[in-house]
Amino acid sequence: MVRIGVIGCGKIAQTRHLPEYAGNKDCKIIGVYDLNFERASEIASQYDATAYSSVEELLADQQIDAVSICVANNAHAEISIQALNCGKHVLCEKPMATTLEDCEKMVKAASENGKFLMIGQNQRLAKAHVKAKQLIADGAIGTVRTFKTTFGHCGPETWSIDPGKSSWFFDKKRAAMGAMADLGIHKTDLIQYLLDTTVAETRAFVGTLDKKDAAGNFIGVDDNAICIYTMNNGIVGTMTASWSYYGEEDNSTVLYGTEGIMKIYSNPKFAIEIITKDVEKVLYDIDKIQTNDNQTKSGIIDAFVESIVKNEEPVISGKSVLSAMRAVFASIEASECGHTVKRKGFETEHEEKELLWISKIWLLSYM
Repeated sequence: MVRIGVIGCGKIAQTRHLPEYAGNKDCKIIGVYDLNFERASEIASQYDATAYSSVEELLADQQIDAVSICVANNAHAEISIQALNCGKHVLCEKPMATTLEDCEKMVKAASENGKFLMIGQNQRLAKAHVKAKQLIADGAIGTVRTFKTTFGHCGPETWSIDPGKSSWFFDKKRAAMGAMADLGIHKTDLIQYLLDTTVAETRAFVGTLDKKDAAGNFIGVDDNAICIYTMNNGIVGTMTASWSYYGEEDNSTVLYGTEGIMKIYSNPKFAIEIITKDVEKVLYDIDKIQTNDNQTKSGIIDAFVESIVKNEEPVISGKSVLSAMRAVFASIEASECGHTVKRKGFETEHEEKELLWISKIWLLSYM
């Protein structure tokens, strides 16, 4: 039985981490912490757990084996490293951290302490994405040449635990980044997973076009990101992340190959739609993509718990997410300086092999 602590009791903890831990037979929620102690106490009573008065108090509890980090972006690295140093396995929400240096420190802390670090990049685990990856590998659309992957909705201010224009998501100090880190990291990580490669260089616009704070000023973080990625295998495509898609959420990916087109989560009735050269359609009814209004089981919690029970590296380890985070930071730099930026810190063959190996392991579990 894996004994769990949850740090941060906001919306993502309440809609995903806590209920999914509660539904997993191999773990038990021991304690929770939140800056709002009253909120933590209410959550603790729901799950027959203890509300701690500080992060340090929770991490000092020897009963707790692993923790979920569900706090504001700027605290991800500090608390994750603190937890790893206290001998806890860590599942950290995305984005991994607000600087590349901090991301690398998190991976180092996990290695030095012999503990697992997993990041909540749940799009790799969506059933249609797992199936799409298999179809691409099998040559269903030939050789992929280009792609477009998109994640856009109306913004976090309607979904946050403290909704409105004063949401911490809009606070530069606490969030550091906006739509790029909130949504863009998902699609950057996903496209690398689907194509078994990593981003080599990026040209990007990452800025604020629409969102305003309570005072009527543009928010301090980006609300839109549009990137042109060149992958290490030569494939080129666009990645768009937006907090200003009013009316309908878009969480789709389209891949263009030499033998056809694959659309993922684009058709509301079918998770995958393949259109061949001969304009024949092959449809796959697999599942529905998660939305803010339709929170289905993510698979992240079960995968994290399973890795601890089996003492196996998590399918979405911190180390495997580094390449996507490098692409995010490179895109922000490209937007600021106005020219193409090659991704920094590429660990070449080893890094690509690890992402490929992890992808294949997870794919096999669904077969």
